Amino acid sequence: VQLQAYGGGLVQPGGFLRLSCAASGSIFNPTIMGWYRQVPGKQRELVAMVTNTGTTTYADSVKGRFTISRDKAKNTMYLQMNNLKPEDTAVYYCAAPIGVAGKVSVSTNWGQGTLVTVSS
Repeated sequence: VQLQAYGGGLVQPGGFLRLSCAASGSIFNPTIMGWYRQVPGKQRELVAMVTNTGTTTYADSVKGRFTISRDKAKNTMYLQMNNLKPEDTAVYYCAAPIGVAGKVSVSTNWGQGTLVTVSS
């Protein structure tokens, strides 16, 4: 299975973007999928995750602004990001399957990353 993340770009503070993560190669329905982000020189952090029953979890820094979802029929996961802030600037990665609390393993597939830049 390959994951392809796209939808990043340059946006002004207060703006919005929607990231997509498309799975290809085979039917893909992992129990938990997630979005991570990383800034150069800093650790990768879990942004949000969603189970195959629709349960979602968010990092405190994005609660109320980001919404994660998945469309099983399209083998695609989304991250709607509203009211973006400069501190949201990072490379965003999708990953699946992931474990409870966002733990990754050797079985985790990663998208190639998409850059989100929030700047005026």
